[in-house]
Amino acid sequence: MKRTIVSIDENKCNGCGICVPSCAEGAIKIINGKAKLLADNLCDGLGACLGKCPMDAITVAEREADAYDEAAAHAAKAAAAAPPERHGGCPGSRLMNFAPAAAPAPAGDAGASQLRHWPVKLELVPPHAPFLDGANLVVAADCAAVACASFHRDFLAGNSVVIGCPKLNDTAAYVERLTAIFTQAKLKSVTVVRMEVPCCMGLTLAVQQAVTASGKKLPFAERIIGIRGNEQ
Repeated sequence: MKRTIVSIDENKCNGCGICVPSCAEGAIKIINGKAKLLADNLCDGLGACLGKCPMDAITVAEREADAYDEAAAHAAKAAAAAPPERHGGCPGSRLMNFAPAAAPAPAGDAGASQLRHWPVKLELVPPHAPFLDGANLVVAADCAAVACASFHRDFLAGNSVVIGCPKLNDTAAYVERLTAIFTQAKLKSVTVVRMEVPCCMGLTLAVQQAVTASGKKLPFAERIIGIRGNEQ
């Protein structure tokens, strides 16, 4: 049948997830960092999620689609509200909080991991991730975690982290995702941990642009790691 139904432009979607709770039918889910309409029959086509999208990625269009199934929509909503099973979903993008080591390792001791959440890649962390609220956020170059032997003790302990590479990835996309994070999450501060190489300066610039775009007055710091692992 031909009817009005929600349409999502994945090129515009930044994966912020605001549309998910706005959909009373549970028809939308964040999959691999993008909002997806799970099935045509779950969408009533009324567009309650439209005004909630900061990227204008959601519209209502008329096309051939299965009829709205209210019973299926209720079942989908109930399933979305249920606690996730440990084995469900892709572990690369499933949001998880977990307890880090009780205390940072002493100097000279690698100790246990201080990571408190998953995922860590900037592209996979949505602005609504629970581990961002009230956090001191570390935005780190992925090379920094390899070069700096004390990275967990000096930067991860007690903090949340996202990592990326401004040389190999799209910094415009980084600015967009960071802006959404800074706008939506109630962060306490943001610290950039980058390498001394010139190309890594792009990470600092992306964070600074995003802070400005968010309109927030976030305490900001920059830490620079040398290619031999020493802090500059």
